Amino acid sequence: MPNGDVYSPGLRYVCFETASRVGKLAQGMSRDMLMGVGSGLLAGALWGFVFIAPGLTADFTAAQISAARYLAYGLIAVPLLAPRWRALSRKLTRADWLALVWLGLTGNIVYYVFLSTAVQLAGPAPTSLIVGLLPVVITLIGAREKGAIPLRALAPSLALAVAGVALISFTSLAQGGAHGSWQRQALGLLCAGGALACWAAYAVGNARAIARVPDISSQDWSLLLGVATAAQCVVLAVPAFALSPVPQSHEAWLRFSAVSIAIAIGASVIGNALWNSASRRLPLTMMGQLVVFETLFALLYSFGWERRWPTLLEVTAITALLAGVWWCAATHRIERPAHD
Repeated sequence: MPNGDVYSPGLRYVCFETASRVGKLAQGMSRDMLMGVGSGLLAGALWGFVFIAPGLTADFTAAQISAARYLAYGLIAVPLLAPRWRALSRKLTRADWLALVWLGLTGNIVYYVFLSTAVQLAGPAPTSLIVGLLPVVITLIGAREKGAIPLRALAPSLALAVAGVALISFTSLAQGGAHGSWQRQALGLLCAGGALACWAAYAVGNARAIARVPDISSQDWSLLLGVATAAQCVVLAVPAFALSPVPQSHEAWLRFSAVSIAIAIGASVIGNALWNSASRRLPLTMMGQLVVFETLFALLYSFGWERRWPTLLEVTAITALLAGVWWCAATHRIERPAHD
């Protein structure tokens, strides 16, 4: 394990420099933009914990972890929605329900199966940085929207995101022995790529779906998504637990239940509501860059979980990702897209 004294000066520099630049940038933001960025940051802080959960519940398969998390999400959502169910159901069309089902399957169930598998095979740090490519993918899609900032203006921030992910991926494959053979590591990174594709589809689809229901709050949309996801998880849970072995230890089950409930409340109920709030305030090109906060917090938590300081390449990757977010926010502040 690297000595903390070697890397702490570099980390302090990154933190202080980032805080200084973010403070200056915030002074030029509109209230709506500032609220959106703040909501995205808090959502990322909560979502970052999902990269640690598979390590805490390593006795269970990725499908079991995903099923338990989203069943808990639905069980929490139902009583919270009950007082407003009739009023909400009248506001939703068949297309809205289909969107919720699709978003739950793609952005929740399948995404988390891929993510959990990737964490178990490759580790949380490389997985979080592969998923860190989301800003690039979402921004490329968002650049095609009407009134979006031209892609050439966003190119520098995208290049920084790509550089950060490339650095950590190279480090991960070169040091594959930390989590097994290089084949195991490569499979883990491939699963992380699947998670990346699922989350990109979710982020774009959710932003468009929530724009069609302006009279439904961000919190209620999050809870409705929980109900739709849990209904599908009932089908997933049967083969997940019936066809795969499960531990007999009461301690393992207690830990598994606690982690599932904690992630359901923090990452799903609260985190999704914060993200929905940000989606209503910011253009898709900016939302893509905010996903980096999930990556950065996941890295922070993974370093704490592994009880180590980041390597120099990891510090460089983090710096590149932070610089990319800063550059993107500055570009949106200056350009002022039509739909911002």
